Amino acid sequence: MNRPESPSFALLIIDMINDFDFKYGNMLLAHTKLIVNPILKLKKQMKEKGFPIIYINDHYDLWQADFDKIIDICKNEGNASLIERIKPQQDEFFLIKPKHSAFYGTALNTLLKRLNVDTLIITGIAGNICVLFTANDAYMREYKLWIPKDCIASASKEDNHYALKMMNHVLKASIKQGEDM
Repeated sequence: MNRPESPSFALLIIDMINDFDFKYGNMLLAHTKLIVNPILKLKKQMKEKGFPIIYINDHYDLWQADFDKIIDICKNEGNASLIERIKPQQDEFFLIKPKHSAFYGTALNTLLKRLNVDTLIITGIAGNICVLFTANDAYMREYKLWIPKDCIASASKEDNHYALKMMNHVLKASIKQGEDM
């Protein structure tokens, strides 16, 4: 991957490798299916421009940043096609996280500084938890934020809307759609 010398963008894809095996998981899965195409379109545009793609995912008690092993644990009848479409490629970054924020207990901030990133495009699930907490931590680290409203999902549409409103109003994030890049 070419590393831009000037400040640049990075695309974060949060928790898209997921088993959806929890209360309201079926609702989140239904909403997640709607954001796969916009994320993939954005990912393609970012790759064409040479910007880094960084997946940050729950570790599912493996504690290994091995997305193939995490996929094996998470894949089921309901999510298999989604995971196959959205899974990381070998030339993309993959980090595991122990808690909600992609910054907490990870090397994300160090990686972003090394890649000269100043603007984060945050996508994934759940919008009202992991995306929101990541955006908050990014804001406190003075990154510029873009959270495309068509690229995040929560179990409820109301929670997703509220999270977007908070990220826009409080964290100064742009929430324009991914297709507006």
